[in-house]
Amino acid sequence: MAGKEITLRTAVAAGRVVTTREVLDLLVGEGVPKGDALGVARLAGIMAAKRTPELVPLCHPIAIHGVTVDLTVTGDGVEIAATVRTADRTGVEMEALTCVAAAGLALIDMIKAVDPAASIQDVRVLRKEGGKTGLWERGAMSAISQEKPRPNSGAPKVRVIVASTRAATGVYADTGGPLLAGGLREFGCEVGEVVVVPDGEPVRRALRDALAERPDAIVTTGGTGISPTDRTPDVTRSLLDYEVPGIADAVRAAGATPLAALSRGVAGVAGRTLIVNLPGSTGGVRDGLAVLAKVLPHAVEQLRGADHPASSGGNAHD
Repeated sequence: MAGKEITLRTAVAAGRVVTTREVLDLLVGEGVPKGDALGVARLAGIMAAKRTPELVPLCHPIAIHGVTVDLTVTGDGVEIAATVRTADRTGVEMEALTCVAAAGLALIDMIKAVDPAASIQDVRVLRKEGGKTGLWERGAMSAISQEKPRPNSGAPKVRVIVASTRAATGVYADTGGPLLAGGLREFGCEVGEVVVVPDGEPVRRALRDALAERPDAIVTTGGTGISPTDRTPDVTRSLLDYEVPGIADAVRAAGATPLAALSRGVAGVAGRTLIVNLPGSTGGVRDGLAVLAKVLPHAVEQLRGADHPASSGGNAHD
């Protein structure tokens, strides 16, 4: 390992705890009898990630620069996503996996009095970046090297994803996606075919598929509110290397109605791709376009390496 170069490294892992509706209602309501189950699970994940070499034989001790743990209550369980970052000679996949596993175990310990049959499932690495192999994503045909910035020329390549269960199932025709794609083209972006998917986990899959194409930006519309099915910000955050909160704040500030405050949309960077969540309404899309027209070209230039290399800093929690 001593011969390897020190590079920025990121790993994203995920898993889920499957439990009963009674437990899920308690987690989003008054809480389970033992206390703050989600808070304890999150803390357990962070602690375990930092102590991975003590738990996994032959795992190299490295200095972890940031750990983010997200727990999302869904219709049949709790989704756990962990992102671990460092600058070292080896990756942090084991730290991310350990984080998810420990968070799941702690959550089961907190809820077992209500549901003794709760189980941890599907603990796996979703994404890793850095080192000789560059970017690897689960489901991708091959590792995508991003060691060098993209050429700082050509129109920004942007992918548009619409998160709407009703539009995806044909209940109504989507209008936000075409509006967004048309607006992006008007200020010089090269936009691919609009992808429409149901809310929730399909958004994560669509984002991964889009990231595999290495676009300059991905803009989503829909699924940013506070209803139980609005999960676009949560799945987006699990894929980001770091957030760019100023963009999301600017989109909310541009909202013409008080309802804009209910949007939970996030913005950030995955690899060298900017991802921005916009609301699903046509008004929200127009507000977002007004912001993107000002910031997207410069953001793409930075991520392509024109001004300075993209920083791996962010709001990861230590």
